Amino acid sequence: MIEPFRTALSQQESPFRINHTHPVLLMGSCFTEHIGQRLADRKFNTLVNPYGIVYNPVSLAENLLCLMEGNCAPASADLVEHQGLWHSWSHHGRFSGPHPDHTLADMQEAYQRAVDFIQKASVLILTFGTAEVSILRSSGRVVANNHKMPANLFEYRRLTLNEIVEAWLPLLQQWSGKKVVLTVSPVRHLRQGLIENQRSKAALVLACADLCPQLPFVSYFPSYELLLDDLRDYRFYEADMLHPSQVAVDYIWNRFSDTYLEAESRQLGEQIMKIRAAMNHRPFHANTPEHLAFRAAQLDKIKALQAKFPAIDMTLEEQYFSQAAKEL
Repeated sequence: MIEPFRTALSQQESPFRINHTHPVLLMGSCFTEHIGQRLADRKFNTLVNPYGIVYNPVSLAENLLCLMEGNCAPASADLVEHQGLWHSWSHHGRFSGPHPDHTLADMQEAYQRAVDFIQKASVLILTFGTAEVSILRSSGRVVANNHKMPANLFEYRRLTLNEIVEAWLPLLQQWSGKKVVLTVSPVRHLRQGLIENQRSKAALVLACADLCPQLPFVSYFPSYELLLDDLRDYRFYEADMLHPSQVAVDYIWNRFSDTYLEAESRQLGEQIMKIRAAMNHRPFHANTPEHLAFRAAQLDKIKALQAKFPAIDMTLEEQYFSQAAKEL
């Protein structure tokens, strides 16, 4: 039956499922971090954006290849200084800092952690944000972030469909036998305007459409379409009219969960989130019999989960409910 005032996107079938035994590497735009945080909250083994948020697929491919090769850690020669801050053309600005040694050390630590993680990762989730790129005039390199440096240092253009596919096809072929999810971020990039944003997103969607049929272990998840065509209303955006609202992200997450997570892992995640929600409970009067019983009940739930799923680390939650009432 057609729903009034809405065109619902039908549930898709996934070629694979994900559970808590699968280490998950997530890379890409800021929407990657929404999905990654929800997986981490539910105690999945995740690593999210070791280079920080990266929007364009060419820089994202370069970063992933560097991690897979494991021999191109950030070096001092990779740092550039602007207005008292040190940056890297491969990294998001959250890695930038006023002290080059500290900045480089943070980048190297994140790199090594990711190199170690990628050896065991069995799931790769990639979110493409924009096909619009900044190209450094001095080298012809597509940069992951221009760090708000002078515009005359860069050329600006949109990646072609072929450029995106050629960057990713050989790279993804090396993930054969594992699980890969491609998605396009629903976040709008309006620096060049609405028309250019739509053309950029179209290039990304078409690239995913080209890649998936060639790689049966790669699945496309319609984050972009769920917001733009299913929800399709400005009330599902934040006040900036660019980013999806909490309600929209939760809606997309629920669809992702239904599509990719095994039933037992979904149920486990729900139980964990109930315990985490209980951590936000603030009693009017601590040490009352009612509150002591509440804390004991949560500890019983935690112990039951740990007994059934010994690989799940509930140390933080157990410590919280075990602490003295005066600290609550």
